[in-house]
This record gives sequence, C-alpha cells and structure tokens, in this order.
Amino acid sequence: MNARTEPQVIESALTLDAGHHLSNTHLDALEEETIFILREVAGAFERPALLFSGGKDSLVMLKCAEKAFGAGRIPYPLLMIDTGHNFPEVTEFRDRRARELGAELIVRSVEDSMKRGSVRLAHPGESRNAHQSVTLLEAIEEFRFDALIGGARRDEEKARAKERIFSHRDAFGQWQPKAQRPELWTLFNTRLQPGEHFRVFPI
Repeated sequence: MNARTEPQVIESALTLDAGHHLSNTHLDALEEETIFILREVAGAFERPALLFSGGKDSLVMLKCAEKAFGAGRIPYPLLMIDTGHNFPEVTEFRDRRARELGAELIVRSVEDSMKRGSVRLAHPGESRNAHQSVTLLEAIEEFRFDALIGGARRDEEKARAKERIFSHRDAFGQWQPKAQRPELWTLFNTRLQPGEHFRVFPI
C-alpha cells in the first residue's frame, strides 16, 4: 500500500501487546489514508466513479468508501465492466450491495463492445479480460468520467510500482510517465485538460 506511516507506527504493528495480540495500528493507518484519498476524490473531481468487480480488492475499496462517507450515500457511482463470464452469485452480490448502500450502479459489458465491433476476439474461447480496457474507455467517454478509483496494489504487479496514487491518463486513456505529477505529503495535483482523466489507487 501507499501509506506514509512513521517508522515507529510500523514497528509497533509488528510487536505484541500485553495481551499477546498483534496490534492493528499499521492497518488502521493504511485504512485512514485510503479513506482520506476517497474523500479527496469526491472533493476534487466532478464525475468520479469507483470501479467495482466484486473481487477482493474492490470489496476493500467499497468498504472503505462506506466508512469514508458514514451514513451518507457514496457520492460517486459504482462502475463494473462485465466480461459476461462472471458467476451468477457475483452478479447477485453486486446488485444486492449496491441496493443496500443506496449506491448508483453502472454496468457496461464487453459483449456490447463486441456487438459494436470495437472488440474482436481472435477465437471464441479467448479470454475477455484483456478487452475490458476497451469497454472501460467507452464508458469513460459515455459518462465523461474524470477519475476512476481502482483497487490495484503495488505489491500485486511490478508495473503498478511506477504508478502514482493519482495516476494521470491522457485523452487516449494512456499512461504517460512524463505527465505524472509529484506527490508530496498529501498534496495531489488533480488538474486535467479536456478528455483526460485520473486513475486513483488508494491502496
């Protein structure tokens, strides 16, 4: 995760307290930073969305968003890019959680992109996962999203280690290394040109 925690906080998280239980101090600090970033997105952008797949990382993000805004409604929609290969239980859980939270749920499918001809599979058995980015860019254009909150983690993939928390994307949805902004303390540069957007990775 990206938390800027003090060394003594990290050290205390690895020690046992008097009751011989591991301290959650470090996890609490990480959660607090995630909540801060989620609130920052709500305040800095006009049309953000929270990417929600029903997987473990997006569930963490959804729970933190629930905590970030308390009894109030999450102030941005949940966006799912559906491959069409999800288990029915995942779809049912997705819809139920959105209803329970009173959150707006937007679903866009790779299948629809295939019908439009913007996605073409090499063969019927090809995985649709790699084609989700096309459907995502179409959703960004349709709803004019200026920030997308994702649950990607730096410890999950080497490429993510180069990402900022607020990761700038150009008008083509591409990540440009020279366009990334420095992130000093908790100061984030969220300025955008028309057509650009940010991917935000709080964890």
